[in-house]
Amino acid sequence: MRIIVSDSSCLIDLRKALLLEAFLSLPYEILIPNTLFEDELLKFTVEQKQALLDEGLQVVDIPGTGVLRAQEVIRAKPGLSVHDGLAFTLAESHDGCILVTGDGELRTLAATHGIEVHGLLWIVEQIHQKGVKPGRDLAVALRVLEQDPTVRLPRRELTIAIRRYES
Repeated sequence: MRIIVSDSSCLIDLRKALLLEAFLSLPYEILIPNTLFEDELLKFTVEQKQALLDEGLQVVDIPGTGVLRAQEVIRAKPGLSVHDGLAFTLAESHDGCILVTGDGELRTLAATHGIEVHGLLWIVEQIHQKGVKPGRDLAVALRVLEQDPTVRLPRRELTIAIRRYES
């Protein structure tokens, strides 16, 4: 089974769109660094975090060498946060894994290191392709994200995806 390493932005947006359960039911092993789980999912209740764990999200402790690697990455790319560095390091440590993130600089870094990287719209497409949710439900979820000013999805691609799932 392939591994997905998720940053917090994807989980936050999936929560807003009520697609977290669908994401976690995909045939992937889904990992998140422990610090992202503890520090970045601030609007998640204790119950919601427990549900993530119950549904299969794996929270991974980053060893000291991983933390040092994350610090090295952040020094080289000052636009990245500590959490971005830890997500990158976790992805880098799992050959053939997929990193899902909404952060442009993190996406670029991952791609330059040969890590397959995708965003939220790819996750939605996976949910559709695997038959987890019908297209109409996904269109409704994407409309929710389209109306949220805090969600940073590429508008053109978002509009195309909504139209595709509505038909």
